[in-house]
Amino acid sequence: MGMNIGSGGSSAEPEVLIDINTTPLIDVLLVLLIMLIITIPMQFHAVNMNMPVGTPPTPKAPPVIVKIDVSKAGEVKLDGKVYGPSDLEMKFKSMASEANQPEIHLRPDGQSSYESVSGVMAAAQRQGLTKIGIVGNEKYF
Repeated sequence: MGMNIGSGGSSAEPEVLIDINTTPLIDVLLVLLIMLIITIPMQFHAVNMNMPVGTPPTPKAPPVIVKIDVSKAGEVKLDGKVYGPSDLEMKFKSMASEANQPEIHLRPDGQSSYESVSGVMAAAQRQGLTKIGIVGNEKYF
């Protein structure tokens, strides 16, 4: 608590040692810490957002969807028509030059080789097509 009494000595009365009582100091510091913990989150609740003003723009026309199927043998079908590597590059080039690029849905067969699927994706990327996605592969997981 507030003081310690020394042990034994030659005199009849024990020697009194006085130390600072730190219990009230620790209590005050804990109260300040709790107040700090409670008040800090209040400062971060506001989120500034720039909301659009006026009427919203008219929705764009739905994108054109091109379906590419890659078979087990590596045969590439674009909307049901078989394409070779050079023909596919030319088709991708014409798609990339359009103002509104079509979405490419790549649907590989579960047994198709990685090389044939990545070749189609690389050809699309080389020609500048950016809207490409692999569709239907969730059934293989």
